[in-house]
Amino acid sequence: MVAVEEYGRVRRAHRDGMSIRAIARTLNHSRRKVREILANPEPRPYTRTKDRPAPMLDPFKPVIDEILETDERAPRKQRHTAAQVFRCLRDQHDYRGGYDQVRRYVGRRRQRQRETFIPLAHDPGQRLECDFGHIYVDFPEGRRQVPVLLPTWAYSYCPFAIALPTERTEAILAGMVEAFTFFGCVPREVWWDNPKTVATTILKGRSRKLNERYAALASHYAFEPLFCMPARGNEKPHTENRVYDLQRRWATPVPQVKDLKELNAYLLTCCVKDQSRTVAGQTETIGQRFERERAAADSLPARAFDACVVSEAKVDKFQTVRFDTNRYSTPRNCAFKAVTVKGYINHVEVVADGQTIARHDRCYGRQEQILDPIHYLVTLGRRPAALDHTNVYRHWQLPPAFTQLRERLEQCHGPSTGARQYIRVLQLLAEHPVQRVQQAIQHCGDAEDPHADWIIQHAHHLAELASKQTQTRDPAPSDAGDSEDDLLTVQVPLSGLSHFDQFLSRQGEPVLCLTMTTCC
Repeated sequence: MVAVEEYGRVRRAHRDGMSIRAIARTLNHSRRKVREILANPEPRPYTRTKDRPAPMLDPFKPVIDEILETDERAPRKQRHTAAQVFRCLRDQHDYRGGYDQVRRYVGRRRQRQRETFIPLAHDPGQRLECDFGHIYVDFPEGRRQVPVLLPTWAYSYCPFAIALPTERTEAILAGMVEAFTFFGCVPREVWWDNPKTVATTILKGRSRKLNERYAALASHYAFEPLFCMPARGNEKPHTENRVYDLQRRWATPVPQVKDLKELNAYLLTCCVKDQSRTVAGQTETIGQRFERERAAADSLPARAFDACVVSEAKVDKFQTVRFDTNRYSTPRNCAFKAVTVKGYINHVEVVADGQTIARHDRCYGRQEQILDPIHYLVTLGRRPAALDHTNVYRHWQLPPAFTQLRERLEQCHGPSTGARQYIRVLQLLAEHPVQRVQQAIQHCGDAEDPHADWIIQHAHHLAELASKQTQTRDPAPSDAGDSEDDLLTVQVPLSGLSHFDQFLSRQGEPVLCLTMTTCC
């Protein structure tokens, strides 16, 4: 091939008056080449005008075309590779040629069929894309994989990242609520691919049957829930790229944290720091573009969404209700009643008649029982033998003063009566904190003949004192129309066993004493 410098030498010689024959003789080129150089100021690249002949492969091209056309209707991961096409031709059609010819032909065919795209541009505040990324994290108990929710704005590329215990619906709801709180605004559209925890059924086109709780979230924040076509994750490229950032930038090297709370604090720092970065192809930082998003997006509602899943259940004879294969205890008065169970990512609430009657830490195991000893105190009073024959109370961690009290009660009143009196003391825990009951036990612990009634009376007395102290610190405001002279306050002391002694006769005469304090 003649270099471009030679082109210039030939053209200058012709400019100076040399003939084509003289140029060809002097510069050692053919006259045809000289005429070509004079017609073009620089060399033209070689271009093949027709396919290279392939006498060995040409008879088999229709077979290859048929295989590739069939592959278009097959699942993506079950299509023929070039090597498989070659083996098929060799074994089934007696092809004697080489593999490279088949590989080049298949590559050219598939290159012509590759999909192309149009660059999209989204308005500020319009679109938020969501997806999960997965990273490995070192916890004190060892290394494990953690799912991270990554909502990302399409216009500004502003991210939010939160590590969640699972990818279930309640985790998605909690993550979305935290994301909206972090952004301080709500987009008009939220895009997902098609997780079953969000879209339970894929209908025709982009229509989806939504999970009821995700539909409630969309209604609460007034955004439109939209979804990519199946196997088209490229329709939300911003959050897909954020998954790469999470794994390669934020989680490299492997984070070492104590719990998810510390991990989320680290991820939040990464998100805030990333707002000072400028994305390739842009002239403004992510934070500057996000301010435009915030101004154009919708504002947050007055209250946050209740991020939980809700299910109806019935309490069984063991005072437990089933939720997610596990059983959670409820108070005795709710047995055999229909209740509502609300599952959050960290806890479970049981609701009856609009009131929360039980609250437990969320258990992610299977077929387990999460029981609160307080819920069974009423039943324990009727079945005292269960005190030593159920894990609810055998594994109940109480201060040593309780164990010492039981030993003294059984020593003074016998095993059966002592156990019943000990159960009466335990029943105080349904109304009073452990510290108050422990204080009452210690106050009456020096008695030679301890009795449950004394402990109960003193616990109520301590509660009364605590209530008075609270009223003294925070006096209730009086009505403007009432004066202190118009108010009559009657204080009746807490009754105890000693008060009933006043009804005993003295020297044959019945005596009745009432203690009343009148404040004017």
